[in-house]
Amino acid sequence: MTEPYEPHGARESDVPGGPDDPPGHTPVVAGLLLAAGGGRRLGGRPKALLPLRGRPLVEHAVRALREGGCRHVHVVLGAAAEEVRARAELPGCVLLDNPDWETGMGSSLRLGLASLMDTGTEAALVSLVDQPGIGAEAVNRVRAACHSPASLAAAGYEGRRGHPVLFGAEHWPGVAASANGDQGARSYLRTRTSAIELVECGDVADPSDVDVPADLQFLDRLGS
Repeated sequence: MTEPYEPHGARESDVPGGPDDPPGHTPVVAGLLLAAGGGRRLGGRPKALLPLRGRPLVEHAVRALREGGCRHVHVVLGAAAEEVRARAELPGCVLLDNPDWETGMGSSLRLGLASLMDTGTEAALVSLVDQPGIGAEAVNRVRAACHSPASLAAAGYEGRRGHPVLFGAEHWPGVAASANGDQGARSYLRTRTSAIELVECGDVADPSDVDVPADLQFLDRLGS
Protein backbone atom coordinates (compact mmCIF):
# COMPACT_ATOMS: atom_id res chain seq x y z
CA MET A 1 0.00 0.00 0.00
CA THR A 2 1.29 3.43 -0.91
CA GLU A 3 0.47 6.57 1.01
CA PRO A 4 -1.05 9.42 -1.01
CA TYR A 5 1.70 10.81 -3.17
CA GLU A 6 2.02 13.62 -5.63
CA PRO A 7 4.96 13.31 -8.04
CA HIS A 8 7.14 15.93 -6.41
CA GLY A 9 4.88 18.71 -7.71
CA ALA A 10 6.51 18.14 -11.09
CA ARG A 11 5.91 20.71 -13.77
CA GLU A 12 6.34 19.99 -17.46
CA SER A 13 9.72 21.73 -17.34
CA ASP A 14 10.83 19.37 -14.56
CA VAL A 15 10.34 16.19 -16.57
CA PRO A 16 13.75 14.81 -17.50
CA GLY A 17 15.03 14.38 -21.00
CA GLY A 18 12.83 16.99 -22.62
CA PRO A 19 14.01 19.53 -25.17
CA ASP A 20 13.48 22.35 -22.69
CA ASP A 21 15.94 21.00 -20.12
CA PRO A 22 18.28 23.90 -19.36
CA PRO A 23 22.04 23.63 -19.77
CA GLY A 24 23.59 22.14 -16.66
CA HIS A 25 20.36 20.34 -15.78
CA THR A 26 20.80 18.46 -12.50
CA PRO A 27 19.25 14.97 -12.64
CA VAL A 28 16.46 14.22 -10.18
CA VAL A 29 17.65 11.42 -7.89
CA ALA A 30 15.27 9.90 -5.34
CA GLY A 31 16.39 7.92 -2.33
CA LEU A 32 14.99 4.40 -2.06
CA LEU A 33 15.45 2.84 1.37
CA LEU A 34 14.83 -0.88 1.77
CA ALA A 35 13.71 -1.34 5.37
CA ALA A 36 11.42 -4.37 5.34
CA GLY A 37 13.67 -6.98 6.97
CA GLY A 38 12.37 -8.91 9.95
CA GLY A 39 15.76 -9.58 11.53
CA ARG A 40 15.31 -13.35 11.59
CA ARG A 41 18.92 -13.87 12.71
CA LEU A 42 18.46 -11.12 15.30
CA GLY A 43 15.74 -13.07 17.05
CA GLY A 44 12.94 -11.52 15.02
CA ARG A 45 13.79 -7.88 15.79
CA PRO A 46 12.74 -5.77 12.79
CA LYS A 47 15.81 -3.97 11.51
CA ALA A 48 14.00 -0.67 10.94
CA LEU A 49 13.33 -0.44 14.68
CA LEU A 50 16.78 -1.27 16.01
CA PRO A 51 17.90 1.59 18.27
CA LEU A 52 20.69 3.99 17.38
CA ARG A 53 21.22 7.00 19.66
CA GLY A 54 17.76 6.41 21.08
CA ARG A 55 15.89 6.50 17.77
CA PRO A 56 14.82 3.80 15.27
CA LEU A 57 17.47 2.90 12.71
CA VAL A 58 15.14 3.79 9.85
CA GLU A 59 15.24 7.46 10.88
CA HIS A 60 19.02 7.56 10.62
CA ALA A 61 18.96 5.91 7.19
CA VAL A 62 16.41 8.43 5.90
CA ARG A 63 18.45 11.32 7.31
CA ALA A 64 21.55 10.07 5.47
CA LEU A 65 19.63 10.08 2.20
CA ARG A 66 18.16 13.51 2.77
CA GLU A 67 21.40 15.12 3.92
CA GLY A 68 23.17 13.42 1.03
CA GLY A 69 21.00 15.33 -1.43
CA CYS A 70 17.98 13.10 -2.04
CA ARG A 71 15.09 15.49 -1.65
CA HIS A 72 12.52 12.73 -2.19
CA VAL A 73 12.76 9.49 -0.23
CA HIS A 74 10.67 6.33 -0.62
CA VAL A 75 10.85 3.78 2.20
CA VAL A 76 9.80 0.15 1.76
CA LEU A 77 8.48 -1.35 4.99
CA GLY A 78 7.55 -4.94 5.77
CA ALA A 79 8.10 -6.53 9.16
CA ALA A 80 6.21 -4.65 11.89
CA ALA A 81 5.24 -1.99 9.36
CA GLU A 82 2.52 -0.49 11.54
CA GLU A 83 4.86 -0.27 14.52
CA VAL A 84 7.49 1.42 12.37
CA ARG A 85 4.91 3.97 11.21
CA ALA A 86 3.88 4.61 14.80
CA ARG A 87 7.35 4.91 16.33
CA ALA A 88 9.51 6.42 13.62
CA GLU A 89 9.38 10.06 12.58
CA LEU A 90 9.53 10.02 8.79
CA PRO A 91 7.87 13.24 7.62
CA GLY A 92 7.70 13.76 3.89
CA CYS A 93 8.69 10.19 3.04
CA VAL A 94 6.61 7.98 0.79
CA LEU A 95 6.01 4.85 2.87
CA LEU A 96 5.34 1.59 1.04
CA ASP A 97 4.11 -1.62 2.63
CA ASN A 98 5.55 -4.78 1.08
CA PRO A 99 3.19 -7.67 1.87
CA ASP A 100 5.76 -10.08 0.40
CA TRP A 101 8.71 -8.90 2.49
CA GLU A 102 9.41 -12.41 3.76
CA THR A 103 10.32 -13.51 0.23
CA GLY A 104 13.44 -11.34 0.37
CA MET A 105 14.93 -8.05 -0.73
CA GLY A 106 13.96 -8.52 -4.36
CA SER A 107 10.27 -7.91 -3.75
CA SER A 108 11.05 -4.70 -1.84
CA LEU A 109 13.29 -3.45 -4.64
CA ARG A 110 10.62 -4.14 -7.25
CA LEU A 111 7.98 -2.35 -5.19
CA GLY A 112 10.21 0.63 -4.56
CA LEU A 113 11.18 1.09 -8.19
CA ALA A 114 7.56 0.76 -9.29
CA SER A 115 6.61 3.57 -6.90
CA LEU A 116 9.05 5.89 -8.66
CA MET A 117 7.64 5.38 -12.12
CA ASP A 118 6.05 8.46 -13.66
CA THR A 119 7.33 10.78 -10.92
CA GLY A 120 9.91 12.66 -12.97
CA THR A 121 12.71 10.83 -11.20
CA GLU A 122 15.75 10.08 -13.35
CA ALA A 123 17.52 7.75 -10.96
CA ALA A 124 16.98 5.81 -7.74
CA LEU A 125 19.69 5.71 -5.10
CA VAL A 126 19.14 2.46 -3.21
CA SER A 127 20.31 2.03 0.38
CA LEU A 128 19.73 -0.57 3.08
CA VAL A 129 18.44 0.16 6.56
CA ASP A 130 20.89 -2.24 8.22
CA GLN A 131 24.04 -0.37 7.13
CA PRO A 132 24.15 2.52 9.61
CA GLY A 133 27.80 3.27 8.92
CA ILE A 134 26.88 4.65 5.50
CA GLY A 135 26.10 8.32 5.93
CA ALA A 136 25.36 11.44 3.96
CA GLU A 137 28.83 11.86 2.46
CA ALA A 138 28.73 8.46 0.75
CA VAL A 139 25.19 9.15 -0.43
CA ASN A 140 26.25 12.48 -1.86
CA ARG A 141 29.23 11.00 -3.71
CA VAL A 142 27.19 8.27 -5.38
CA ARG A 143 24.29 10.61 -6.12
CA ALA A 144 26.70 12.97 -7.90
CA ALA A 145 27.57 10.13 -10.30
CA CYS A 146 24.14 10.44 -11.90
CA HIS A 147 24.47 12.12 -15.28
CA SER A 148 21.40 10.79 -17.08
CA PRO A 149 18.70 8.09 -16.86
CA ALA A 150 21.30 5.70 -18.27
CA SER A 151 23.65 6.12 -15.29
CA LEU A 152 24.72 3.13 -13.23
CA ALA A 153 26.93 3.68 -10.18
CA ALA A 154 27.77 2.21 -6.80
CA ALA A 155 29.82 2.97 -3.74
CA GLY A 156 33.19 1.26 -3.65
CA TYR A 157 35.05 0.11 -0.57
CA GLU A 158 38.70 -0.45 -1.44
CA GLY A 159 37.55 -1.42 -4.92
CA ARG A 160 34.73 -3.69 -3.81
CA ARG A 161 31.19 -2.74 -4.83
CA GLY A 162 28.67 -1.95 -2.10
CA HIS A 163 25.78 0.35 -1.21
CA PRO A 164 24.38 2.78 -1.94
CA VAL A 165 23.75 1.85 -5.57
CA LEU A 166 22.40 4.26 -8.16
CA PHE A 167 20.15 3.02 -10.94
CA GLY A 168 19.22 5.39 -13.76
CA ALA A 169 15.59 4.99 -14.80
CA GLU A 170 16.56 3.17 -17.99
CA HIS A 171 17.78 0.30 -15.81
CA TRP A 172 14.67 -0.07 -13.68
CA PRO A 173 12.79 -2.59 -15.87
CA GLY A 174 15.83 -4.86 -16.09
CA VAL A 175 16.55 -4.59 -12.38
CA ALA A 176 12.94 -5.37 -11.49
CA ALA A 177 12.85 -8.37 -13.81
CA SER A 178 15.94 -9.89 -12.22
CA ALA A 179 15.25 -8.99 -8.56
CA ASN A 180 14.28 -12.26 -6.92
CA GLY A 181 14.65 -13.60 -3.41
CA ASP A 182 17.41 -12.02 -1.38
CA GLN A 183 19.61 -11.33 -4.39
CA GLY A 184 18.19 -7.88 -5.05
CA ALA A 185 20.01 -6.41 -8.05
CA ARG A 186 23.13 -8.55 -7.79
CA SER A 187 22.51 -10.60 -10.91
CA TYR A 188 21.72 -7.48 -12.93
CA LEU A 189 24.89 -5.74 -11.77
CA ARG A 190 27.02 -8.83 -12.21
CA THR A 191 26.42 -8.78 -15.97
CA ARG A 192 27.15 -5.05 -16.27
CA THR A 193 30.36 -4.64 -14.31
CA SER A 194 32.05 -2.59 -17.01
CA ALA A 195 29.16 -0.10 -17.09
CA ILE A 196 29.18 0.60 -13.34
CA GLU A 197 30.88 3.76 -12.15
CA LEU A 198 32.50 2.77 -8.88
CA VAL A 199 32.68 5.68 -6.46
CA GLU A 200 35.19 5.16 -3.67
CA CYS A 201 33.59 5.75 -0.27
CA GLY A 202 35.80 3.73 2.04
CA ASP A 203 37.28 6.88 3.52
CA VAL A 204 33.89 8.23 4.64
CA ALA A 205 31.68 5.19 5.28
CA ASP A 206 31.64 1.73 6.81
CA PRO A 207 29.49 -0.77 4.87
CA SER A 208 29.18 -3.24 7.76
CA ASP A 209 25.66 -4.53 8.14
CA VAL A 210 23.68 -5.47 11.22
CA ASP A 211 22.61 -9.04 10.65
CA VAL A 212 23.37 -11.18 13.72
CA PRO A 213 23.46 -10.40 17.46
CA ALA A 214 27.22 -9.80 17.47
CA ASP A 215 26.69 -6.98 14.96
CA LEU A 216 24.69 -5.01 17.51
CA GLN A 217 28.05 -3.95 18.98
CA PHE A 218 28.51 -1.88 15.83
CA LEU A 219 25.39 0.11 16.73
CA ASP A 220 26.77 0.63 20.22
CA ARG A 221 30.03 1.98 18.80
CA LEU A 222 28.23 4.33 16.43
CA GLY A 223 26.05 5.58 19.25
CA SER A 224 28.86 6.25 21.69
